[in-house]
Amino acid sequence: MSETILTNDIKQSATLKEFSSLAYLGLAGLALLFLLLGLGWQWPGASRWLLQSSLFWILICYLTHGRLDLNRPDEQSPLYDRLGWGNRLTLLRGWLVATVGGFLFQAWPDGPLISWLPGMLYFAAAMLDRVDGFVARRSNHSSLLGIELDTLSDALGLAIASLLAFGYGQIHVSYLLMGMAYYLYQGGIHWRRWRRLPVYPLPPAMHRRAWAGFQMGFLVVALWPLFHPPLTALAGFAFMTPVLLGFGVDWLIVSGRLDRDAPGVQRRFQRLTDLSQSVLQPALRLAIPLCLAVSIAQTGELMAGSTVAWFGAVLLGGFVLTSTMIVLGIAGRYFCLLLVGLLGWYYNNHPLQAIDYVLFCALVWSMLLGTGRFSLWLEDDRWLNRYDGA
Repeated sequence: MSETILTNDIKQSATLKEFSSLAYLGLAGLALLFLLLGLGWQWPGASRWLLQSSLFWILICYLTHGRLDLNRPDEQSPLYDRLGWGNRLTLLRGWLVATVGGFLFQAWPDGPLISWLPGMLYFAAAMLDRVDGFVARRSNHSSLLGIELDTLSDALGLAIASLLAFGYGQIHVSYLLMGMAYYLYQGGIHWRRWRRLPVYPLPPAMHRRAWAGFQMGFLVVALWPLFHPPLTALAGFAFMTPVLLGFGVDWLIVSGRLDRDAPGVQRRFQRLTDLSQSVLQPALRLAIPLCLAVSIAQTGELMAGSTVAWFGAVLLGGFVLTSTMIVLGIAGRYFCLLLVGLLGWYYNNHPLQAIDYVLFCALVWSMLLGTGRFSLWLEDDRWLNRYDGA
């Protein structure tokens, strides 16, 4: 036993040394980016960015330091003697989130390139969300620490990006509830434990991971100077509604108001699942082309005011292709995403009509829920729900 404790102490010391080096390297990276921002933007704004991003990075390092004893595959296994590439990439994701936090409470950087920087930094962080777990599994270095850091980076990133998008005027204030949902949920759990109330286990669900990824994707686009309200505000409402409902159901389970293991509750959940897959999701697929046709008919032309004739032809072809694939359920989520992009282009030249609100919500909810029964090819569902590298 004493030999095992000594070995773990040695491994923890080595891990702490590596982590400290990465923490200081992160501060050096922030200093370098500060110099580049000062030269390409403005020194007062860059100085404020450096202060804020450094505080966020210090917070991430502090929270990581307190979890280094979780650098093991499970609670019964010995510690790893190194962080591993998966955890290093997750720390890089946290560093990128900190750089996005540096832009909070300032005007959107002005310039053809620098205006894209906040969104591109968050885009890089969102892409690493898929990569770090893959690397950890392929290198046989999955750890409890990685799970904790992944959740930490996701939650902090969503909170910062949603607050930044609101500061830029891209989303409605109600979307901030989405950014804070994880912290409100965890705060409720801590409150119950403080009151010595029971906290019940939450059954695993694959949709939580996929929905978090969609929120990141939406916020990436909202932070790009490409689309603006009311389209981004509408998209925010559509993306957050199912997720907040999901958080509400999860809270009912962990607080004991809903016994997920009770046979009667399981039957009701199964009926709801069957109803969604057999009725709601196919109905959304049919609503999309119908709403799109009504929208185009009300407008009268595809590209109002455009002098480039092929714009209309490309849009029409894209609308027909994506709508057909969505109705047939052939990689429906992929084609919903493509149609969202085409509609963003389309709405740059047309004001949103009432039917467009229905259309956009149907598209986003089809992406989040899937195309359901009677779909011809569900490879998109399998890709979203699998763990790469497992």
